[in-house]
Amino acid sequence: MRQNMFNGYVWILLAALLWSLLGVVSKFCQHAGVLPLETAFWRAAIGCAFFLAHAALTGGLRIPLRHALTFMLFGAWGVGVFFGAMQMAIKLSGGATAVVLLYTAPVWVAVFSRFLFDEHITRRKALAVLIALSGTALVCFSGGSLPGETSLEGIGFGLLSGLCYATHYPFYRWWQRRYSTASIYGFMLLGGVVALGFSGPVHVDHAPDTWGWLFALGLLTCYMAYICYGQGLKRISLVRAAVTCHLEPVLGTLWVWLFWNESFSASGWLGGALVLSAVFLLTTDKTSE
Repeated sequence: MRQNMFNGYVWILLAALLWSLLGVVSKFCQHAGVLPLETAFWRAAIGCAFFLAHAALTGGLRIPLRHALTFMLFGAWGVGVFFGAMQMAIKLSGGATAVVLLYTAPVWVAVFSRFLFDEHITRRKALAVLIALSGTALVCFSGGSLPGETSLEGIGFGLLSGLCYATHYPFYRWWQRRYSTASIYGFMLLGGVVALGFSGPVHVDHAPDTWGWLFALGLLTCYMAYICYGQGLKRISLVRAAVTCHLEPVLGTLWVWLFWNESFSASGWLGGALVLSAVFLLTTDKTSE
C-alpha cells in the first residue's frame, strides 16, 4: 500500500514537472506570433494525435460511439475552454500568474470528490488545501508577474482555467475503471480541437522553430503529462493528486523567471513558498486516504 502510494506521488510529480513547462513554452509560441487561441488549438491537436495513435496501437479506439461522443462533449469544455482560458491568462497576466491561478482547482476537487466519490477530507488535507489557496491568493494580489497594472481579465481567465482543470479529476476518475488514459484523452482532446477550431483562425505557415515549440507544447505538456497524471490517479486520491500538483506553479514561476524575466513581489514569492509547503504537508500525511 505504502509503495503504491509512493509511486502515485512520483507519477503526479512528473506530471507537475511537465505541466510546469506550459507557461514558458507558450510564451515562446506567442512571442513568435502565434495567437493565444491558436496556441491552445495546436497544443490540443498535437496531443490528440499522440493519444489517438497510442489508443490505436493498444486497441483503445474500439469503444461505444455514445461514450466517445461523451468524451468529446466534455472535451469541448475540459479542453477547449480550459486550454483557451489558460493561454489567454498567460498572454494577459503572465505565465507565472497563470499557472498559479490554475491551482485554485483543489478547492473544487475537494468538493467534487467528497460528493461524487465519498472521499474523506481529513483535517490535514483541509489544512494543505487552505495553505495552498492562501499562497495562490498572495500571488494574485501581489500584482501578478508582468510589469504594469494587474489585468482583471487575465485573472478571470486564470480562475476559469482552474475551474475547468478541477472537472478533469472526477470525470477521469469516473471513467478510468473502464477505459485507458489514451482512450479517454484521445477523444476528449478531439472534442477540444473541434471547439478551438471554431474559436479563431489557424495557420500552418509557421517557421520551423515555432513548430518546434508547438510540438513540445503538445508532446510534453499534453500527451506525456496526462499519461503520468493518469498513472498517478490510479494510486492516490483526487485531493492528494490535486494538491501535490501545486509543485507545478512553483516550477512554472521559476522557468518564466529564468527565460522571460517574469518576477513577483515579495508577497508573490511568499505565496509560492506556501504552495510548496502545502505539498510537503500533504506528502508527509500518514493516513491511508
